[in-house]
Amino acid sequence: MVTTKHGFKGLLAGLLLACFCVQGAIAADVNGVKFDDTAKVAGKDLVLNGAGMRTKFIIKVYAAGLYLTEKKNTVADIARLEGPRRLTLVMVRDVSSEDFGQSFMSGINSNVGDAEKAKYASQISKFGEMFGAIPGLKKGDVLHLDWIPGSGTVTELNGKKIGEVVPDLGYYNAVLRIWIGDKPADGSLKPALLGAR
Repeated sequence: MVTTKHGFKGLLAGLLLACFCVQGAIAADVNGVKFDDTAKVAGKDLVLNGAGMRTKFIIKVYAAGLYLTEKKNTVADIARLEGPRRLTLVMVRDVSSEDFGQSFMSGINSNVGDAEKAKYASQISKFGEMFGAIPGLKKGDVLHLDWIPGSGTVTELNGKKIGEVVPDLGYYNAVLRIWIGDKPADGSLKPALLGAR
C-alpha cells in the first residue's frame, strides 16, 4: 500500500513537471504571436529578454522578441554582453520593402550619431540594399537579426539567409538601438524588449 502511494505521488509529480516544462516552452504571447522562452543561435541557448508589439498610429505592424545569453534591462548592459544575440520580428501585416527601409533609416537617424553613422555607412547601405532586393514583408513572415561572434550580423527571412554578413559588433548594437535606443521606433515596445513588463 505504501509503495502504491509513493508510486502515485511520483507519477503525479512527474506529470506536473512535464506540464510545467511544456507550458514553459512558450514564454510570451504578444497578441497571438508566440515567442519561445529560448532560442538556439550559433550553438548557444539564448533566453527571451522581452517581447512586445510595434504599433504605428495604433496599427499593429510586427511583434518583436529580443534573445540574449542572460537577461539584461539596460541598453549599456546589453551592448557589453558577450556571445550571440537575436532580435526576432514577426510580421502581423504586409509592409513594403520601401516602407520597411524608410523605418530602418529613420530609426538609425534618431538613435545613432553622425560620427557613428559615418563609421558604419557602408554596412547601413548594404542593409538597405538587402531590403530593396526583396518585394516586401508579408503577414506571418519571420525576420531574425542575429549577432554571431566570429562571423557578424546575419539576417534570415523565414529561415533563409538574406544579404551579406556584417562583421562589426558596433554595427549590430547600433541597429538594436532602433528599438531600444534613446528615441526608439516605438516607446511602448522598448520597455517590453528590456523586460520591464
